[in-house]
Formats: sequence, structure tokens, C-alpha cells
Amino acid sequence: MSSHFIGIDIGTGSARAGVFDEAGAMLASAKADIATWHAEGHIVEQSSNDIWRAVATTVREAVSLAGISAQSVHGIGFDATCSLVVLGPGGEPLTVSPSGDPERNIIVWMDHRATEQARRINGTGEDVLRYVGGTISPEMETPKLLWLAENMPRTFAAAWQFMDLADFLTWRATGSLARSTCTVTCKWTYLAHEARWDDGYFRKVGLGALADEKFARIGTEVVAPGSALPNGLTSEAAAELGLLPGTPVAAGMIDAHAGGIGSVGAHGGAGDVTTRMAYVFGTSACTMTTTEQAAFVPGVWGPYFSAMVPGLWLNEGGQSAAGAAIDRLVGMHPAAVELAGIAARGGQNLSQWLAQEAERHGGAAKADRLVGGLHVVPEFLGNRAPLANPDARGLVAGLDMATGADSLVALYVAGLCGL
Repeated sequence: MSSHFIGIDIGTGSARAGVFDEAGAMLASAKADIATWHAEGHIVEQSSNDIWRAVATTVREAVSLAGISAQSVHGIGFDATCSLVVLGPGGEPLTVSPSGDPERNIIVWMDHRATEQARRINGTGEDVLRYVGGTISPEMETPKLLWLAENMPRTFAAAWQFMDLADFLTWRATGSLARSTCTVTCKWTYLAHEARWDDGYFRKVGLGALADEKFARIGTEVVAPGSALPNGLTSEAAAELGLLPGTPVAAGMIDAHAGGIGSVGAHGGAGDVTTRMAYVFGTSACTMTTTEQAAFVPGVWGPYFSAMVPGLWLNEGGQSAAGAAIDRLVGMHPAAVELAGIAARGGQNLSQWLAQEAERHGGAAKADRLVGGLHVVPEFLGNRAPLANPDARGLVAGLDMATGADSLVALYVAGLCGL
């Protein structure tokens, strides 16, 4: 019997599952949207129940489309956005929302409610900050945990586990509380090169309760991404996914970092990875480089040990809003609604239509002519790198009175050039 493998990717807006053969060819895929709530104060929330529902839906559909049997699936793996999942007793969702809705138990990566907490953490000058480019981001988990401790102390005290989304998914699939080196090193300040949490850092920033508990709620077992987790799929998870109990499950990764492996490892062997940069583009954008020795670059996240490629150091740049910045930018144009309708009638979304139109006008080779005097700084969600400034904001310069399709194409191309 042939062996098959399932990869499950959770982005900001949807879940995707793909079925692959032993050679890595994708046989089928499926997608399901996930719900997101936005509120004042830069709040962005999701539901772990909703995301797991989307996972089950896409896995079942992908397996059906591939026409394979559950018996042939010999492994599954997850990657996901670096969002904070909060679980109460028994693993039930515990609200992180000022709304009080228990289903809203995920603080999404792009949620910036903890900007003030990040600023105060950075003011401590703790040595661990050297391993996040010198400046911690409100997108990372310790500022968000501090926000919860200060603004929702009942949730913080009642929480059974705080997890990165990828680690939640592997726990939900297997019952294992093991965390991935990728998630806790990149977003939680775990020092993978020393295999430890920095006790003094947590006490200094106001999260001493986690240190007092010996980090039981954020992870005491940390394993390499791709490691087989004990016992594989539980009976409950297997029934929900339409697979067999015991199917092997790998420790997960952050979504961009999984894409980074695919990018730097796409051609050639491990000896090539230090000569390549991965650029992974979605709602946000990540640029990732790998080095043999730790490289400390102000404003560039890392260096992170074994967070992407085992035994090597990772540095990560990019921007918090990339695809989201383009959506925001073109959505402000007066022709956006009309042209989106035209695109939809042709089976496209607006961005696809704009890309096609830009290519028809000469594409990248003619970008200067397309854009003219229009300039875009697309930092609608702050600057991730190299300024590490969550308070930075977007700017459009060179606007005229034009409102037609050509002016929207120019704005689109200027936004891409800005990114």
C-alpha cells in the first residue's frame, strides 16, 4: 500500500489541508475559512474551537478528493500563525476578550493590544531581548501574557495552559503538551541554545507567577519541529479527522517558518541553506536567513537557535502587514468596489485582477512608468524590521484627482514597491 502524508496549514484567514505522496507531490487540497473578530484597541481574536472545526473539515475533504484510505496516511503535520491560545480547566476555551465571549480565546498574532506592555518590557534591558533583535514586539507572546495578567487577571489566573496555535493543534490531536522549539524560541523568549527559560526575565517583566510554577503553563517539554509526538492521534481526534487512532503526528511550526524550510530547502542539500533567503508572503511577510553562528542585528528578530533548520541560527525580518497592507491600500480607492465586482464576474478577486492588469501594462519592468510620482509606505500595522516600531504608520504621497482603473493599478503597484 502506498504511503500518504497530510500537511495542515493555518493562516490568518483560513485553514488548508493537503494530501501528499511519498515523493512530495500534492494529490489534493481543501480550504475552510476561519472566523476573526476585530475590536477597538487593536484587538484581533479567534476561536480555537472554530479553527479545529476548520481543520477537521479540510482534512476530511482533502482525503476524499485524493481518493485514498485512512490506512495509507502515515503521518500528519501542522503549521500555524504565532497566535496565543488560552485554555481553561479540562482544555476548554477561556476568554481573552473584553467581550467576555469564551469562544474568543485566541489573541491573534496581529493583535497589538500589548504595545504598552512591550514598551515596558523593552525598557528593562534584559539580556534575553538580545535574541529578539533587541526589541520585543507586541506580536510576541510575553507582552500578550503580561496584558492578560494586568487587564484580565481572572483569565490569567484560571488558565490551565497558554499555547502557541501550532502547539495547541498538536495537543488537540495527540494530548501531548510538548511545545515546538520553533514556536517557543521565536515568540516566547525560550533560549533553545541553552534549553531553558530565563527565570529572571519573567520575574523582571511582571510574569513571575509563570516562573514560580516552573513554566508548567507555557511548556516544560520542548521538542524539535517534526518530532513524532507520543501515541499519535487520539481516538477522539482521529474520529473528527476521519483518520486512524495512532496515526503519527509531528511537532508543529510557525507557518512562515514551515514556508521557509520549503524555500531554502527546495533545491539541493543542507549545505545550501546558508546561501539563501526565504521570503514568505501572506497577510504579513517574513524574510528569513540562516547562519552557522549567531548574528545579532538590531531590529531583526533573532538569532533563534534550531527554530527553522536544526543546529543553525535563524534571523527574521519582514513586515506585519503585507497582503493585508495591499488589501487596505486598494480598498481605500474610489474605484475599488466597482472593479472588485468586475473581477468577481471574471472569477477573480480584486488583487488577482490588479496583478493581471499590472502585467498587461508591462509588469515590473514598467513599474516606474506605472507608478509615476506615487509613493507608498505601507506600514499600516507598524514596522516590524528594521525599525522595530509598532507605532509606525502608513503614508501615501503623490495623489492626484484620478479615480479610474489605471490610478488603482498604479496604487497597487506602488504598494508592492513599498513592501
